[in-house]
Amino acid sequence: MGFSKDILKIDCQSEAERICLFIKNQVLSMHRKGIVIGLSGGVDSALSAALSVKAIGREKVLALLLPDKESSTQSAEFAIRQAKLLQIETMTIDITPVLQAFGTYEKRDAVAKAIYPEFGEGYMLKITLPSDILNKDGLNFFTLTTVDPQGNIKTTRLNNEQAQGIIAATCTKHRTRMMTQYYYSEKSNYLVCGTTNRSEAIQGLFVKYGDGGVDIEPITHLYKNQVFQLAEYLGVIPEIISRAPCPDTYSAPVTDEEWYFRMPFEQLDLLLYAWESRIEISEVCRVMELTEDQVKRVFRDFANKHNATLHLSQMPPTLV
Repeated sequence: MGFSKDILKIDCQSEAERICLFIKNQVLSMHRKGIVIGLSGGVDSALSAALSVKAIGREKVLALLLPDKESSTQSAEFAIRQAKLLQIETMTIDITPVLQAFGTYEKRDAVAKAIYPEFGEGYMLKITLPSDILNKDGLNFFTLTTVDPQGNIKTTRLNNEQAQGIIAATCTKHRTRMMTQYYYSEKSNYLVCGTTNRSEAIQGLFVKYGDGGVDIEPITHLYKNQVFQLAEYLGVIPEIISRAPCPDTYSAPVTDEEWYFRMPFEQLDLLLYAWESRIEISEVCRVMELTEDQVKRVFRDFANKHNATLHLSQMPPTLV
């Protein structure tokens, strides 16, 4: 089949069966009794939970809701509704005390406070990459956005040290969540199920020893577009399917598109497939109705992100 806008369409029934067999075989081969999964209220974890239930039964799946004080209440609401639909056991563990003890909020907010001294109680923040990569050349620099209690917004470009300070602190949320999942998995002799999709994996949108530190990854071969197809097929609640994907890790709301991907998934996944599959640029331009400059610009961004984050998915180098 040649490159087309339908190239990512999947046979949902056969794909679900294939993934479920994979999950079941992994549980058996690792001699585990069940699965622990972090249920975030997003489509990736909802799909992974649904597949786990289909593979090994609802009584062997434990869903953990792991909010902190900055998490969206909507995320928890959707996660609980999805868990009830699947009839799986859930536990809610607030990770705020762990993050406070480590200094996550203090370390992150210190960066904002150094830029805006008035930043403090009641303020929110997020960081984003430049938008509209299709039409704008530019470096992948992060912008800090702060929102004061009255809703006034300020933005400024971050240097590398400032951006890394915010990201490093934020990643402790992911690692705390994974540490919690492993406590419950080892306590019950369960395995930890990952929720990273292919669009994220190729471009390094996961945290080493955080959401990337799992026992199995059942949907890492699926582009986000395919995740949505399979989620709809398996009956994930429509509110999750229609919700814009978001990291839900910053105090101010931000979508995955704003924070990292820089374009809608409808375009992203097709272009990512074309880049991975080495489709001729002229063919990509024809199918996607884009210019050569636009496609080359996006492909450069894919290559830069992939190369910069490749180490995240590799085992640590060793001497033999």
